Amino acid sequence: MFYTIEVDPAEVAAAHEPARQSQKIEPVEKDEIRELFYKMRDIHRQYRSPFTNYSRFFDRRAQRDEAKIFYKQAVFMKDFEDDYPKQVPFTSYYPYYQMLGYDQLRTYFTWRTQARKGVVNNTSLSYFFLYAYELLNNVGVDSPQDGLDKLMFLQCAFKAYDDTVDKYTRRWLKDYHIYYDVPGAVADVRDSFGLYCGLSKYDIRKSAFFTENTSGQIEGCFHFVMDKIRQGFGAAGIRFDDVFFRPTKKITAWKPFKDALFHERIKQRDRRIVVSEKEIYICSKGEWIFSTAVTTEKGRQFIGYVMKKMESVLRKATKYKYKIAADIDMVHPETLRKLTKSGIDIEKIVQSAVLKFYREATKTVVTVDNDSLARIRLEALATQEALIVEEQTDQDVFADSSGDGSFAEGIPEPAPGADGWGSLKGALSESELRALTVVLRGGNLKQFADESNIMLEVLADGINEKAADFIGDNLLDDDFAVYEDYIEQIRRIAE
Repeated sequence: MFYTIEVDPAEVAAAHEPARQSQKIEPVEKDEIRELFYKMRDIHRQYRSPFTNYSRFFDRRAQRDEAKIFYKQAVFMKDFEDDYPKQVPFTSYYPYYQMLGYDQLRTYFTWRTQARKGVVNNTSLSYFFLYAYELLNNVGVDSPQDGLDKLMFLQCAFKAYDDTVDKYTRRWLKDYHIYYDVPGAVADVRDSFGLYCGLSKYDIRKSAFFTENTSGQIEGCFHFVMDKIRQGFGAAGIRFDDVFFRPTKKITAWKPFKDALFHERIKQRDRRIVVSEKEIYICSKGEWIFSTAVTTEKGRQFIGYVMKKMESVLRKATKYKYKIAADIDMVHPETLRKLTKSGIDIEKIVQSAVLKFYREATKTVVTVDNDSLARIRLEALATQEALIVEEQTDQDVFADSSGDGSFAEGIPEPAPGADGWGSLKGALSESELRALTVVLRGGNLKQFADESNIMLEVLADGINEKAADFIGDNLLDDDFAVYEDYIEQIRRIAE
């Protein structure tokens, strides 16, 4: 498809002059880089198909075949580095190696060499896309995660010169997460905290516990918990997304990395990836489809329970002054039966995950330097010897305290507490006092809350918050029962 032909202008001029005496032809000095480019171009000749014609490049088959050739050429050139002094521009909508001349190839590979070292200079936009195509194909990277990191770095660095790359790279970054199934990292598209808050029956962002100071911890804990839940489901042979998300009837085929030269060479396992309530990607037998995602009502209930249970355990771990309870009945009975049958104890998984996350997040790491430790011991011994004095008698100690052998005066006795229960009664609303009466008489607090148009959790939290202010403790436990220690006092103020 492409050959480099070099003609010496002096020889062309000489062709029109009278014949001269024959001269010995000296061998041309070998150009190893040029020879390498020839070998790279031969790959195109070997794998060329009837559809690999640039004039038909918008044809789907032509794109597929050209992408395959591009990938093979990219792998062939993946370790090449260059240091070419010239900068020759190049422009094309769908750039690939076969279109570049000798000087353009050397310009590109010199720029790529610097980019790989972390120095992204301004250059022709087509060179940027060539390198992006390589990264999308995972050429010249150690792993999909490494490829993602390099692609994000390239995007951030180059948009300082041309921000039009954003409209392509943003879409490609999402496709990268989906196709390579990269966990964690910059935004795990599957377990987006905001996504699940919007889907959940219980939105933790509206809780008094969710503040500017705790939001980071809560979000980190949520990601950790979701990872453990997915592991639990996976161990039981259940795909989490399959249970709680389903596509709508309108389904279309999906190809990753649209508008890029991408060779789909990796065998894809069957899976569903939910990006948002508007996007679900499904791979079945190597073929991808796209649809709008619909969260089942059972899914919304399940996520609501997970959110609230997580908050409940995290409140206790952080010794937050107000407690909440997450009733397992928040989960649909059918979902509970399936989980139990599969050996999944969701309550245990969430509690264990939260506590483990909190321990890891708050642990203190101590590094001991043996040389420093030995020096500290020597200094301590010297200090100990300098501080040795004769023992004092108890009488000496007391005399030092007051000057007259008696204890020092002026230490105040604790003042008796105010009538906290009376103040609490005045602070509680009529509904809250009636709620305490219902609990004391063994009534149904949830039914009372529903009839009063108050959320059960809000009602209980209000009582406990006021109790904490006036008597320093909660009145209701996690099961909305009265603590036994306070039954008599509550009876006096409520009945």
